[in-house]
Amino acid sequence: MDEPGTAGLLARCTFPPAGRPLVCGVSGGPDSTALIALAVAAGCRVTAVHVDHGLRPGSADEAGVAADAAARLGARFRAVRVEVPDGPNLEARAREARHRALGPGAATGHTMDDQAETVLVNLLRGAGVHGLAGMRAGPSHPLLALRRAETVALCARLGLATVHDPSNDDPRFVRNRVRAELLPLCADIAGRDVVPVLARQAALLAGDADLLDAVADRLDPTDAAALAAAPPAQARRAVRRWLAAGATHPPPADAVDRVLQVARLERRATQVPGGVRIARTAGRLSRRPAPGPGGSADAPVQS
Repeated sequence: MDEPGTAGLLARCTFPPAGRPLVCGVSGGPDSTALIALAVAAGCRVTAVHVDHGLRPGSADEAGVAADAAARLGARFRAVRVEVPDGPNLEARAREARHRALGPGAATGHTMDDQAETVLVNLLRGAGVHGLAGMRAGPSHPLLALRRAETVALCARLGLATVHDPSNDDPRFVRNRVRAELLPLCADIAGRDVVPVLARQAALLAGDADLLDAVADRLDPTDAAALAAAPPAQARRAVRRWLAAGATHPPPADAVDRVLQVARLERRATQVPGGVRIARTAGRLSRRPAPGPGGSADAPVQS
């Protein structure tokens, strides 16, 4: 593909080196369709994967649009069907199912606009530095320096058909309200486009988060005395990284605080998400499966 303007877009992308295989998650929308086009132009050996969650009538038809785009662009294509029942946390559960279907290291078509939305969503959820750093630019998120309008324009220029996901307009989802209501309000108050501002802040915080992680890694999270004596920010981050290892989600702040209470002998033990019990023995913290129903893994020290 040698279209006018494509080279300029590619220069701002973070694809892996030419010749590398790359799985691209594709919904049929303009962002993921542009992802395929740019990945092919970058010389990657692209396999486009469409994941149908089966959440609305006609969703399977979008796979045909994505397959046509992949064929036109010279990419391989695969369609996967997953089952995600309706109910609480639908958006998060659908996202997790999609990530499992795509596999580790897959690229997604998230743009700078998505990054800004992610920062605000995480802020509303009370996230710390890592959450406010948003998504990290790299082979898995190669389009974070591009705007949504640019992916739409690229698809139009290439004559690629795209689809609109009606779930993106559903106000039940926090992200949709952030996109449709909060971001425009922020722009109106600030008197400027705040998407680049939020993206720049995320990049700065990502660097801060990496530095804090390096400091936290100097501390042994199983050494109760060292945790109790360390600066609180370092101790919290060390425990958070320890609990997050192998977990689907990072631990909530209250779970981290309870573990620090165990280290300070303010609790005998505590249970953290994932069915894990943290206890202190001979000055060391240990992780074990939590007791079954009827047991207590969250006992304060009795005075």
